[in-house]
Amino acid sequence: MRVFTASLAVETNTFSPMLTGKEAFFERSHFPPGQHPNHPILTASPLWILRRVAREKGWTVVEGLVTSAQPAGTIVRKVYEEFRDDILSQLKAAMPVDMVILGLHGAMVADGYDDCEGDVLKRVRDIVGPKVVVSSELDPHCHLSELMVKSADLLICYKEFPHTDYLERAEELVEISARIAEKKVKPTAGVYDCRMINSYPTSREPMRSYVDRIMAMEGKNGIVSISVAHCYPYADVADLGTKILVYTDNDPAKAAALAKTLGQELIGLRDTVRPPFLSIDEALDKGVAANSGPVVIAEPSDNAGGGAPSDSTFVLKRMIERGIRDAAIAPLWDPIAVKMCFAAGDGAEFQLRFGGKMGPFSGTPVDGKVRVIKCVKNATQSQGSSIHYLGDAASIEIEGIAVVLITNRQQAWGPDLFSNMGVDPTKRKIVVVKSTNHFFAEYSKIAADVLYMDGPGALPRNFNLVPYTKIKRPIWPLDANPWA
Repeated sequence: MRVFTASLAVETNTFSPMLTGKEAFFERSHFPPGQHPNHPILTASPLWILRRVAREKGWTVVEGLVTSAQPAGTIVRKVYEEFRDDILSQLKAAMPVDMVILGLHGAMVADGYDDCEGDVLKRVRDIVGPKVVVSSELDPHCHLSELMVKSADLLICYKEFPHTDYLERAEELVEISARIAEKKVKPTAGVYDCRMINSYPTSREPMRSYVDRIMAMEGKNGIVSISVAHCYPYADVADLGTKILVYTDNDPAKAAALAKTLGQELIGLRDTVRPPFLSIDEALDKGVAANSGPVVIAEPSDNAGGGAPSDSTFVLKRMIERGIRDAAIAPLWDPIAVKMCFAAGDGAEFQLRFGGKMGPFSGTPVDGKVRVIKCVKNATQSQGSSIHYLGDAASIEIEGIAVVLITNRQQAWGPDLFSNMGVDPTKRKIVVVKSTNHFFAEYSKIAADVLYMDGPGALPRNFNLVPYTKIKRPIWPLDANPWA
């Protein structure tokens, strides 16, 4: 079996003022063919699995470009086209192949391309023809377009949010793709559009049971694969919305019927799938009143993983105003402040202005006397076996609150975001993390309680506040009953 694999992945917030240029890819992960590191990367997990399978089964795997950027605004057109065309030229050089297995995201938007993944998959199909297997792993926060489904033999989304199962889904993708190539299965797709914009954390009920039941169906009664495309709410594209994707073995009617059944069930759960969101003061009140710690509070409105700047100061300023001590907050993106801390050195105390730089959703800068806890070159954090790069980072203490300042925009993934920087999160009463739900997999292991807040920021949890212009109406919650 001869396989080509590559990865090009970004989650694009089309409302963000921060354009995604070439440097953004180099900051997060950019590996020319054959230079993927010796550990798995979220969006390139098919490559990681293929390396192992190649050793076990004697397959030939041709590795193409692997690159991804931190979520931000629209990708510069020439940057997207350059990376796309690099992968396509690498595929042409690798021909003939039996399979093309890609790591994509599903919510990538570039100037002139509202459906980058559909564009990539169609061009791949045009190169390899109808008989070569084309498949891809996707993030569930994707825009599942008709072009994507039509161009690929198989698309599989991670099932978990937080995305703890990316390696398992990549293994599944590779295994089923091989069965397709060997003519052992013929997947036929059914898609159901739920006409919804929503968030579906699988770390809590009712999504936990919903996903468990879906997984129990797969591999039985001709059901090949089931994916829930949650949607990515912060993009103004026509294909935005929750969709169910079902593959059956050569039975399109069954695929369509099951997708509709599962989709209508999810519609019925729409008011219960999201956690309750508290105001800043409500969340802090609960944290202060708790008998034990740490109380972990998520601040999704400033989540870099959704394209926000991750430099807002609203929560930190409120904690200072209220005199809350023994707390921590991270990550806060401010490369200039990091440089100042490196210049001062560990243990130094000095006046520092930090945060609140990118615009109205960032608030105003914090000015105060800080103590530098620790400066780290090329700092990292982790989630399971996945490593996330923070660039140079510095931790500081201000008014009894520890703050981790970073150079490369990132969301909070694991508690080593703090511990690698000399801050023990288990010793803090309140820990605020700039993340939507990816933090939960690791922080829930140390948290006495987990709370979610909805403060000012670039990612409002009330989707009625997002200024959409391109999405297909009607759609819930913008429209009360789009299913009538």
